[in-house]
Amino acid sequence: MGDDGRGERLLRRVLAGCGAEPGPDWSVSVAGESSPDSASGLDADGPLRHAVRLPARAGVPAQWPGWVPDQVREAFVRDGVSSPWSHQAQAAELAHSGVDVVVATGTASGKSLAYQLPVLAAFTADPRATALYLSPTKALAADQLRAITSLGLPDVRPAPLDGDTPMDDRDWARRHGRLLFSNPDMLHRSLLPWHARWAGFLRRLEFVVIDECHTYRGVFGSHVALLLRRLLRICERYGAHPTVVLASATVADPGPFAGRLTGREVTAVTVDGSPSAGRTVALWEPPLLPELTGENGAPVRRAAGAEAARMLADLVLEGARTLAFVRSRRGAEVTALGARRVLADVDPDLTQRVAAYRGGYLPEERRALEAALVDGRLLGVATTNALELGVDIAGLDAVVVAGFPGTRASFWQQAGRAGRAADEALVVLVARDDPMDTYLVHHPGALLGAPVEGCVLDPANPYVLAPQLVCAAAELPLTELDVDGRFGGQPARDVLDELVADGVLRRRPAGWFWPSTSDRPAASVDIRGSGLRQVAVVEGATGRMLGTVDGTSAPATAHPGAVYLHRGESYLVDELDLDAGVALVRAADPDWRTDARSTADVEVARVLAQRDHGPVSVSFGEVTVTSQVVAYQRRAPDGTVLETVPLDLPEQTLRTRGVWYDVDQRALEAAGVDHDLAPGALHAAEHAAIGLLPLFAICDRWDIGGMSTALHPHTGRPTVFVHDGHPGGAGFAERGHAVLEAWLAATRDAIAGCECRSGCPSCVQSPKCGNGNAPLDKAGALLVLGVALAALAEPATHRMRLVG
Repeated sequence: MGDDGRGERLLRRVLAGCGAEPGPDWSVSVAGESSPDSASGLDADGPLRHAVRLPARAGVPAQWPGWVPDQVREAFVRDGVSSPWSHQAQAAELAHSGVDVVVATGTASGKSLAYQLPVLAAFTADPRATALYLSPTKALAADQLRAITSLGLPDVRPAPLDGDTPMDDRDWARRHGRLLFSNPDMLHRSLLPWHARWAGFLRRLEFVVIDECHTYRGVFGSHVALLLRRLLRICERYGAHPTVVLASATVADPGPFAGRLTGREVTAVTVDGSPSAGRTVALWEPPLLPELTGENGAPVRRAAGAEAARMLADLVLEGARTLAFVRSRRGAEVTALGARRVLADVDPDLTQRVAAYRGGYLPEERRALEAALVDGRLLGVATTNALELGVDIAGLDAVVVAGFPGTRASFWQQAGRAGRAADEALVVLVARDDPMDTYLVHHPGALLGAPVEGCVLDPANPYVLAPQLVCAAAELPLTELDVDGRFGGQPARDVLDELVADGVLRRRPAGWFWPSTSDRPAASVDIRGSGLRQVAVVEGATGRMLGTVDGTSAPATAHPGAVYLHRGESYLVDELDLDAGVALVRAADPDWRTDARSTADVEVARVLAQRDHGPVSVSFGEVTVTSQVVAYQRRAPDGTVLETVPLDLPEQTLRTRGVWYDVDQRALEAAGVDHDLAPGALHAAEHAAIGLLPLFAICDRWDIGGMSTALHPHTGRPTVFVHDGHPGGAGFAERGHAVLEAWLAATRDAIAGCECRSGCPSCVQSPKCGNGNAPLDKAGALLVLGVALAALAEPATHRMRLVG
């Protein structure tokens, strides 16, 4: 199946580029023949921690289903699809028979065919049938629209429906469109509030397609789950009962997750029948830079972006078409620029064959870059995750992932961009200075041999449920049947009672009503945030709005004196008015950055679950987090503190959910953690745990927070809290409570595996610590976690669950 040694040869080129070329006896282990935790001949002092070859997989073709119309089948054959793969045929068969289905297979496995076949067959059978396609991004919807249009089938009438669609085109789509390509935001703000105008489309709706559904997690996912319930309720009002087809990356338990998202029972198709080229996967840890020190004297590693830029240049010199995924728009530009600088010294002609790709480019600019990468005019592209989803980039030789993208699902989505051609490809994960990255490169089984994460969402979150119920009532009065059958029963009733008491909704014998006939509440509900007020970032001199920040994070990111970055440009914040929801900024290019300093306190409001394990007690419940930004530091590029400036900002209160464990002080002292060492040890254990929770729940460390204390008033003992960073919770802390033992074991291993002496960003330092990463005690954290894990290994002696 092509060149089996291509991936390993490219890895040798990358190693040679950093002066670490292995000897002739070095080889990459093959997955399944040896442990993914080992590879023969590695230099222990080199940056390459592990390498493994994933063998190629042959495809499993299937017959075209008999119900597929001849013209539809012939159109796909003309488009290069000679027959479906087994998972495509299975999912399409289920959808055609009216069964809600989620197809969860790998990148480039052709999941789109699973919805295209039943939709196009339905269109042929009923010339009035309609379908709605929803994706998390406009770019992905545009790609799917082009794919359907390219088939050249008559009377499909596909049309876009997003924020960029002109009003005349929206009117055409409403009157004539049969297959609409849209997104949750448009469904929420435009289609559902004005559903009477869309009655003709909705009453003939046969299919709802939800693409890349694994992206709907946390608060956003909870909003989308309730939004889909609103959609299906309105469809029922018009007599339609559409079949739901979902497509997902490989996630844990896709069927139950899709069921939580849609409120329906969903059948999962998970066995991938598509072929896959072989890949060599390498895990890379950049070296420490002895000439630099970070916060509190911590060692500093070479930046993942700088390492990726060098690798991108090396692979371009080798003639390998390569994507380098980086975490930010600015990072994409900087990485591409760094690769060009390397190439300019070796082969200046190649500098024009490297580019950046990110959100914010015009559609025609993105299409030109995609075409240039596909046809080989571009060899190297540094990109954000904008190229992770949907865009059909095929035949790449290598992918460099600069920093773990947060989830195994995302990593394999990005890795799947390589190896679509016959030749074996190379995938390199370059670790950032981060506990999660450090853990993965030292424990490859957690990435290469582990199942992908489960998606977490909580449609019962009252902070999400309340605005969604208001929107639903405005669309159509809510009935008892709606509350019990669609919106979760008693939790929804409790929220509705509060809304009625506040005068937002009115209660009548027939149900709950929105009192206004003209206002539409959806316009004020942000489904991608917490529902709290956004703070507009406005350029003071021109009045131009640059963007928004969430109200909860504004004091830390947009305080007076803060350096605010927007699309690679830097600004200084002159004024923050939280009441008005405005931050005024001016363009500036300072040679320093700012870090906010804050205080925080966590109060236990209600314990929902608790268990005791000897000297350790584990709890989950509702907590109130009170925080206040009290100062900020101006820092030089090397981390040196230039000045600490006090701030006078109001306290902020967050009611959310958290998981916590508390430890008997005597057990800590017996392990060597006395009262004086406890604050630093607990603080370090808290930081590392926050960094590792995304290994078990699809979230980002910025979605969660924490606090540790040597004596908490609720527990009366040393305690470590980790809490969701969203009002009402987002499900992350609850997931942490469910997997606490495995989570803390991974946390301990990450700290122990870091080669620094006393703590660094790769283990116990946090980029968002309000206390300046002090005090921190790396050795003490290992002792605290050792005590906790020894206790958790014993059966619980007492369990308690409080309800109400």
